[in-house]
Amino acid sequence: MQVAIIGAGNVGSALARALVNAGHTVVLTARHADHAAKIAAEVGAHAATSNTEAVEGAELVVLAVMSTDVAAIVDEVGPALDGRIVVDPTNPTGGGYSEILTASGSVSEGIQALVPAARVVKAFNTVFASRIADPVIDGVPLDGFYAGDDEAAKSTVADLLGGIGFRPLDAGPLVAARALELMADLNITPNARTGWPWQSGWNLLGPTG
Repeated sequence: MQVAIIGAGNVGSALARALVNAGHTVVLTARHADHAAKIAAEVGAHAATSNTEAVEGAELVVLAVMSTDVAAIVDEVGPALDGRIVVDPTNPTGGGYSEILTASGSVSEGIQALVPAARVVKAFNTVFASRIADPVIDGVPLDGFYAGDDEAAKSTVADLLGGIGFRPLDAGPLVAARALELMADLNITPNARTGWPWQSGWNLLGPTG
């Protein structure tokens, strides 16, 4: 599959490495083209000079940027996202836990509202970048939660998750992205407050199938 990843920070570069290793073709872009080229060379991806160029020809687009940058990027690439699977791994930034709890919607729902013809799926937001390329702890795969309203798009994302070592778990429709963003915060908070090494992840134990 040809995947465009917009953003070459911790999450974008980790996803690029994992997806390339799984046999996918990855086109990477970043705010600074030289940075995208550097990371692409390191992980075996291809670099694009613009977000629009990265999206052209992509079957799936990952918005691996800060949530506060999402609207501007969506506005930039606009109709190019129509019909494409758009994966949102972001979590709300700039506010506290209470702001997330009282929000009227998720980042993913905001993306869907901005690009109604896109096939938006929330995924990869509940795991730290440090675990994306190494999602198995003590022999147990971490759960890769995903949510969306397009069943075919969700199936594609589930295959991506499984292909890089996660146990894919369908969290439901796109509105469930609100719960996934809260789960991410529940993982982030103890690591930030107690000095944990940012290696923890989610796994549902017990009979699950």
